[in-house]
Amino acid sequence: MTEALQLPFWLELVTAALLLIGSLFALIGAVGLVRLKDYFQRMHPPALASTIGAWCVALASIIYFSWLKEGPVLHAWLIPILLSITVPVTTLLLARAALFRKRMSKEAVPEEVSSGSVRGHCPVAASPLAEALQLTPYQGG
Repeated sequence: MTEALQLPFWLELVTAALLLIGSLFALIGAVGLVRLKDYFQRMHPPALASTIGAWCVALASIIYFSWLKEGPVLHAWLIPILLSITVPVTTLLLARAALFRKRMSKEAVPEEVSSGSVRGHCPVAASPLAEALQLTPYQGG
């Protein structure tokens, strides 16, 4: 290597550490995908870990190539930014599709939880704080 391409040792350590952290997150996501029982549980580790791992790898890439080019190299941010936008959306769509499929096959699934109540029970209204604040569940209309 020529002198212009030689990186300082501390920069090599930072880059290597970020790459190892990113790899560790990818491994954790893969282990979570294999080890968890339910489809809905298995969705979260790869989605979260791959996004965090991609940020670490992109940061390592930016640091390394910015030093080599002697200026900021920021186009590597495009990948984790797109992942941060698309991974949560696709995870949500896959979860909704799986829940819809389970409901259509008459499997036991939780009732609608977006309204905050399950089978007429409002967990907020049953809490001691709600009683102290005299909160009542919304009855609609």
